[in-house]
Amino acid sequence: MLVSDFDYDLPEELIAQVPIEPRDHSRLLVLNRKNGELTHCRFYNLPEFLKPGDTLVFNDTKVMPARLIGIKADTGGKVEVFLLHRHSDTDWEALVKPGRRLRPGAKVVFSPELSCEILATTDFGGRIVRFRFEGIFEEILDRLGETPLPPYIRQRLADKDRYQTVYAREQGSAAAPTAGLHFTKELMEKLRHQGVNLAFITLHVGLGTFRPVSVSNIEEHKMHREFYAVSADTAAVINATKERGNRVIAVGTTAVRTLETIASNGRVKAASGWTDIFIYPGFKFQIIDGLVTNFHLPQSTLLMLVSAFATWELIMRAYHEAIRQKYRFFSFGDAMLII
Repeated sequence: MLVSDFDYDLPEELIAQVPIEPRDHSRLLVLNRKNGELTHCRFYNLPEFLKPGDTLVFNDTKVMPARLIGIKADTGGKVEVFLLHRHSDTDWEALVKPGRRLRPGAKVVFSPELSCEILATTDFGGRIVRFRFEGIFEEILDRLGETPLPPYIRQRLADKDRYQTVYAREQGSAAAPTAGLHFTKELMEKLRHQGVNLAFITLHVGLGTFRPVSVSNIEEHKMHREFYAVSADTAAVINATKERGNRVIAVGTTAVRTLETIASNGRVKAASGWTDIFIYPGFKFQIIDGLVTNFHLPQSTLLMLVSAFATWELIMRAYHEAIRQKYRFFSFGDAMLII
């Protein structure tokens, strides 16, 4: 398939700039994969579409204050270092701007207590950087780093925790798993009382989420690796759900990619490692039976993933209806439930 097959026209005013309050009052478009029926409701109506014994799988990653602004030591020019993932106590993979001025050997100063040196260039156009710091790195990062927001969000976020899920706990992501932003603690408790299982995996969102598809044929696109971890308890809950004939519903594309990475013969097992799985139409799903997700950018790998799950035809019809109904799109936008 071609990347251009996943294009659509979106009015700019439908790109959400601020999140809805309360979180679970965003709109929810429910797409039935069997009959193509579309239902319009609110996210707090989600329990109406779930049954006792179903399992929701959440990504509990936490967004780092990953954007650091500093100056190039020799020229004083302003530079940005965007952390992706940690290699060691001092070394990180990062994106840098402007890239042409930050070649191996360049030094960047962020404050008297924090600086870095560019060590190498990566295959994906990033950099390996080595930090020098005085004190505890995480505490310095919390003080100096900024919570990264996608480039299409131009308004400053009043509450930085609003770009975290209410269940975030494993710090390491460069972006939020945005499907989870709609959940409140109260809604999750309501689901538990209803008999819905809540299970948690970790996938630290990195370059794979940002990187545009730069080839014409989607089969030639290569995903960047991202770290995941799935516990024995979570694997047991998911396998028991499948054995009972109940549904496993992923909250977000990151949960989908993690579960399908570790799937074997319709089951999962405890594991951790790196995944570069790329899911697009033609993919055979083994684990997920439903998906909670947001509305994704045109020509993005995320749009390709949801098209693989619900078919290209149904997703395009749902997106055009969402545009007609003036749903809010992207990270702070409204949600879809595909079942």
